[in-house]
Amino acid sequence: MVIAFAAPRYVRLALALLVLTMVVGARAEDAPQPPQPQPAATPSGQKAGAGGRGNTANSPAAAEQHRLPPDSTTKQTLALPGRTLDFTATAGSIRLFDDKGEPQADIAYTAYQLDGAEQRTRPVTFIFNGGPGAASAWLQFGNAGPWRLAINADAVTSSASPDLLPNAETWLDFTDLVFIDPVGTGYSRFVATGEDVRKRFFSIDGDVNSIALTIRRWLEKSDRLLSPKFVAGESYGGIRGPKIVRELQTRQGIGVKGLILVSPVLDFREYSGSSILQYVASLPTMAAVARETRESKGAVTRADMADVERYARGDFLSDLIKGPADTEATTRLADRVAALTGIDQAVSRRLDGRFEVAEFRREFDRRNGKVTGRYDASVSGFDPYPDSSFHHFGDPSGDPLFAPLTSAAVELTTRKLNWRPDGSYQLLNGAVEKAWDFGRGLNPAESISQLRQILALDPKLKLLVAHGLFDLATPYFGSKILLDQLPAYASPERVKLVVYPGGHMFYSRDPSRQAFRAEAEALMK
Repeated sequence: MVIAFAAPRYVRLALALLVLTMVVGARAEDAPQPPQPQPAATPSGQKAGAGGRGNTANSPAAAEQHRLPPDSTTKQTLALPGRTLDFTATAGSIRLFDDKGEPQADIAYTAYQLDGAEQRTRPVTFIFNGGPGAASAWLQFGNAGPWRLAINADAVTSSASPDLLPNAETWLDFTDLVFIDPVGTGYSRFVATGEDVRKRFFSIDGDVNSIALTIRRWLEKSDRLLSPKFVAGESYGGIRGPKIVRELQTRQGIGVKGLILVSPVLDFREYSGSSILQYVASLPTMAAVARETRESKGAVTRADMADVERYARGDFLSDLIKGPADTEATTRLADRVAALTGIDQAVSRRLDGRFEVAEFRREFDRRNGKVTGRYDASVSGFDPYPDSSFHHFGDPSGDPLFAPLTSAAVELTTRKLNWRPDGSYQLLNGAVEKAWDFGRGLNPAESISQLRQILALDPKLKLLVAHGLFDLATPYFGSKILLDQLPAYASPERVKLVVYPGGHMFYSRDPSRQAFRAEAEALMK
C-alpha cells in the first residue's frame, strides 16, 4: 500500500536528493576506473549519443535494448578416461556501471564449478585471452575447458568440422573455471552508446579495471570470496595478467595465489622499433624451426637449443652491438645466422643477419613458394603472391582456426548451455585492436613493473610462464631475458618458465597440453 501525503517543497527536494544519492552510491563502486578522462570515440556499430528527444545514451531504455539475456545454469556430466565429472555450467554476464551509476557494459563469462566440492578450499581460476580483441575461446576449447576442439595448427582447415569432444586434460579436476570475454569480444557488449565509454574500456588501464571488477563481482555473486583464486591469461594477457592481479590486490580487496601466463608478451619495447633485443629474443625460435624441419616432427625440445641460447646472449649480442659499421662482426653474425636458420647466406648478409619476423617467415622456405606461420613457425602454407616484392600473406598457423572455433563457441553456448544472446559472437574483433589506446610517450606497454610489485607484495604468490618453442609472435627467449631481470625474491620456487614443442597455442599438441596441465595442477597444490 502507498500512502500519499503533503510535505513542504524543500522537504520533498531533500528526500529526492537522498534517494538519488543512495542509488548512485550503490552502483558507483562497480565503475571501471580510468586513469584520467579520455577523448571521445564512437563504439563500433553504435551511434554516438546526441542531444534531442528520445532515449539518451545511458537511459534505462537504451541500456535494456542492449542487455544480454539472463544467466543460464545447467547441470552437466563429463565422461573421461578413468573418471566422471559432474559439474554446474553457467553462461551469463556481469553488468558494469560508471561512477555515476549508469550502466556501461555487459561482460559475458562461462563458468564451470565441480559439484560436491568444498567451496572454501576449492580453487577457482579466471581465464582470458589477449588481442586486444580476442575472446577466451582459444584457452577454453583448446586447453582447459571441459570440452575441446582439435586445433592442431598443422592439421586444421577452415572447413574442419567444429565438433567439441570431452577434454581429458580439462583443469576442472583441480580448479573451477571462469572464462571471461572482455567487452567487444565473444558476446560481451556495451550497453551505453555514449562515445566516451568505448575509449575508457579500450585502454590498458580501463581494460584491466573492468576485468578485475568482473572477477570481484563474480566472486561476490557466486559466494566464492573465500576460495583460493588464480588468474590465467594468454598473449596480450601477459600485459593484462600482472596488472589485473595488482588491481585485485590493491583496489578490489582480492588476494590471488597464483598467476599463469600463456605465450605472454611482457614488454612491447623489445619486439619492435630499433631495439636490438628483438633479434636476440627471436633467434632461438628461428633456429628451433630450422632444426624441427630437418628432424622428425616433435623431436626438437628447448634442451636442444642450449647452444643457440648461449650464442644469442653472448657473441651474437656482442656483434649486434658493434653494428654494421664493424664489417667483420656483421659478416660473422650474418653467416652464423644463415647456418642456424638454413636461410641463404647471401640473403642473411644483405639483411646483416637481422631478420624481422615477417622477413624470416618468407625467406625460410621461399624456394618452394611457402611462408611459415607466425603463431607456429613450424607450420607452413603457400604464399599467395610468391613473386611479389612485398609480403601479402596471412598466417597459415592461425587463420584456419577462426571458423571452427567460432562455430564451436556458438554451438556450445546456445545449444549445450542454453544461453542465446542476440547479435554475433566475436572471436577476434579487429575493431577493438584498432581502437585500442596503448598509451603514448616514452613508456610503451609493459607488465614487468607489476610483476615485480605483486611478487614483492605477496611472498606466497607464484608465477608460471609457459611458451611454445616455435612461436614467433611472442618468442619464449624474450620472456626468459625479462624474467632473469627480476630480483632475488622471484626465486625458482616462485617463478617458473616452461617451454613446450608447439607454437603460440602449444596446447594444441597433445603431449604439450598434458605436460602443461600437470604444471598448472602442481602450482595450485
